[in-house]
Amino acid sequence: MRFLLMLAVLASALPALGYDLGTQAPAKPLSAPPAPPPDPAVIRQGGDTMADAVYIPQLSDFSTTGTTAGYTNDYDEVCPYTGSTAPDVVYRFSPQADIVVAIDMYGSSYDTKIYVYREDFELVACNDDFYSDWTSKIENLALSADTKYFLVIDGYGTSAGAYILTIVEYVPCILDCPGGFQHENEPPLVDGYVDNWNGGCNSPPDYPFQWLSQWFCGRSGYYLSASGGSSRDTDWFLVPIPSGGVLEILGDAEEASYMFELGPQDCGSVEVIQSVPIGPCDGGDLWITGPVGSTVWFWVGPQRFWEGATYEYDYILMCPMPGRRAPAVEVENRSWTDVKGLFR
Repeated sequence: MRFLLMLAVLASALPALGYDLGTQAPAKPLSAPPAPPPDPAVIRQGGDTMADAVYIPQLSDFSTTGTTAGYTNDYDEVCPYTGSTAPDVVYRFSPQADIVVAIDMYGSSYDTKIYVYREDFELVACNDDFYSDWTSKIENLALSADTKYFLVIDGYGTSAGAYILTIVEYVPCILDCPGGFQHENEPPLVDGYVDNWNGGCNSPPDYPFQWLSQWFCGRSGYYLSASGGSSRDTDWFLVPIPSGGVLEILGDAEEASYMFELGPQDCGSVEVIQSVPIGPCDGGDLWITGPVGSTVWFWVGPQRFWEGATYEYDYILMCPMPGRRAPAVEVENRSWTDVKGLFR
């Protein structure tokens, strides 16, 4: 059964060309196509301005669709891009109790921007690019009871189109490093950080890699580089292929991350051979085959690029060997019992 599962995973692990291995986001296009004309068949979902914003009664589980096409351009914020002339849509809400939410635009058809204002028109949060397709998300947004807020759905440049809006209560993922695990021991991320620890091909001229142990706790995250650009911490590892010629790497993370197998082993031409998403509190399993004793290039890092303040998050990696069980992994809101059961 386990052998068949391994074959199924390997068969589905197609080359993940197009994934970005770098520390800084690729440059966005300077302009976008003009906004499409209004579609009379589309029913408007949101308001045109704050004065006629559409009310959202329940924040903990809200979802709707709509379009910004046909609206007017009323709002813009730097997060980090400004100069938007795209039409925007406005919603409003007033939570009855203190709540922490995530506002998600994943699945929208255009390059979104979103802003949240308090009733005194003070900006409390904004995001342009959370996902690699340029759609937006605001996580971990604390809202106060009986306070009026406005949510503006906008677009980068002149971008407009159909959107999907989802608002849910935000539950943070917290991973605790078990006893007996090796720690990465990378210095804390701070503004101006220079990654000379295990930055691999992103850290010339030394190109430092780290050997990955069987049970490993690491940290990744985001910081403002010495040049002033927003950067993410990418961790590069060397992993030997064990006896049997099959390497399993099981991982989880507090934030959405990737595990990559890389090749060829040359910084001038390295690409992603296969990719497995992990986190938040959602484990993934990467299988690598090769000659016994050969060395694999392995990468862990955030799935996205970040526009906000410097912060770190934890991840856990396990390379189970036949007949050996992993130490217990404590996860606040998800158990790994079902995943670890594959190795027992």
